[in-house]
Amino acid sequence: MSVEVGAAVSSSVGVQARAPTGRGRRLLGRAWGLFVVVGLAGCAHGLPPLPEREATTFLTAPAGSPIAQAAQAPAGEAGRSGVVLLRDPAQALATRVLLARSAQRALDVQVYIWRPDVSGRLLLQELWRAAERGVRVRLLVDDNGSDGMDGWLQALASHRGVQVRLYNPFVQRRFKALGYVTDFSRLNHRMHNKSFTADGLASIVGGRNVGDVYYGVDASLMFADMDLLALGPAAQETATHFDAFWNSPWAYPLAGLLAPPEAAQFERLRQVLAEPAADAEVGALQANLAQTPWLAAPLSGYPALEWAPAQVLSDSPAKTGRAGAPAAPGEGVVEPILAVLARARTTLDLVSPYFVPGDAGVQGLVDLARRGVRVRIITNSLAATDVVAAHPGYARHRRALLAAGIELFELKPGASARAGASARGWMEGFRFSSSASLHGKVFLVDGRRLFVGSFNLDPRSAHLNTEMGLAVDSEALTRALADGIERDLEGATYRLKVSEDGALQWVETGPQGQTVHASEPEAGLLRRAGARVLSWLPIEGLL
Repeated sequence: MSVEVGAAVSSSVGVQARAPTGRGRRLLGRAWGLFVVVGLAGCAHGLPPLPEREATTFLTAPAGSPIAQAAQAPAGEAGRSGVVLLRDPAQALATRVLLARSAQRALDVQVYIWRPDVSGRLLLQELWRAAERGVRVRLLVDDNGSDGMDGWLQALASHRGVQVRLYNPFVQRRFKALGYVTDFSRLNHRMHNKSFTADGLASIVGGRNVGDVYYGVDASLMFADMDLLALGPAAQETATHFDAFWNSPWAYPLAGLLAPPEAAQFERLRQVLAEPAADAEVGALQANLAQTPWLAAPLSGYPALEWAPAQVLSDSPAKTGRAGAPAAPGEGVVEPILAVLARARTTLDLVSPYFVPGDAGVQGLVDLARRGVRVRIITNSLAATDVVAAHPGYARHRRALLAAGIELFELKPGASARAGASARGWMEGFRFSSSASLHGKVFLVDGRRLFVGSFNLDPRSAHLNTEMGLAVDSEALTRALADGIERDLEGATYRLKVSEDGALQWVETGPQGQTVHASEPEAGLLRRAGARVLSWLPIEGLL
């Protein structure tokens, strides 16, 4: 099966037209000023020379350390990895804290987005505290997701035990978006990978970035997401892939990219990192996490650990410079993922927030359905998506998918707050958000194979971004996640169908029974109009 794939992680830009007024000269002046800024940015769009760097590799936990003990497979499980589903957002954050506090030699963190909000500052403090204990810290952040972080990263990197690099960086720092005007072909390729590895033997891989919306801290928005904690061989594979990105020509140290920080602000940020008591919001979050069971026991006693064959799938950093050229045979995530999906014999569940399959992908899914495979697709509704631009790339295929017997479900906005999600269901931990948006990328095959990672079924993931994930062959883990989806699916989503007269319908099931919607539910007029306009544009390959 061939799937044209990509996660629209970049937001769409709206332009509001205004009628001429008496302030025309002032507006003309502003337009001229913008032209000058763009012109100046165009003069400096190239990356500076890459400074000389020492190539470094991951460090392994010393024998007898908590992480080494936890990563030791039980008798009869040699070669297998210990794997835990991280469904609950608080658990996902607490487990990252646990790894940071358990590390004795090294922490290697790779992420697409890092926000300087409460959870972001908490994890910065944990990295600082680890460095204070003598742990070597390497942090690699994609520069598209580092907005507002320059000062924090400089403060963190000022610690002698910390190294920070930006991946495929923007030269223009104050008006970063202008880089897309002057250097689009380079900057359109992003590092979408997410991993958090301690001592080379314990790693978290999945869909979550660093920010309050990923960990249940932001009460106004919650991303329904998924990670896996992996111990042993899969963590070592993750560490090897991290080294490839860290030592690649796309990973730039901060020096030479960022201007020297303002002294007073720099000292203030360093104080927040070095003295957690100076940040009351972080202190409150730490207190809440301390009440959870995930920080109460050592890593070796982590609950629900399943030992199973696991493989890390990761693109090479060379994909960043390939400009759309296909990967070498055996390289990257696309071929192995599609191979697993194509081998489905009984069931295939695809959870993807930005599902843009393309005509070839639709045909591949239709072929599976015709072979008797039950195919279910769970994605965002127009009202729930955080990237409206991605919706038309999926919406135009809905009728063809439904006609083949493929089941389509779209997440409701605020689904977790209204659906009464079960304590052990797929939406576990999302019940207290007033608004929900799907962000997890999960594929379940035949009730025994599971993939969790950063890869969306869309063109951006396939051709533009680097991606990674963990493929696990485990009936127990797959069944646990599939059971959770079954419990919460009806209450958390709209099920799509075609009426007798050929109209598309959204069926909502609630406490009062079923409600049938004749148009995109809860999507306002402007959102619908925006999606319609975007559907006219030839942008599907960029999504």
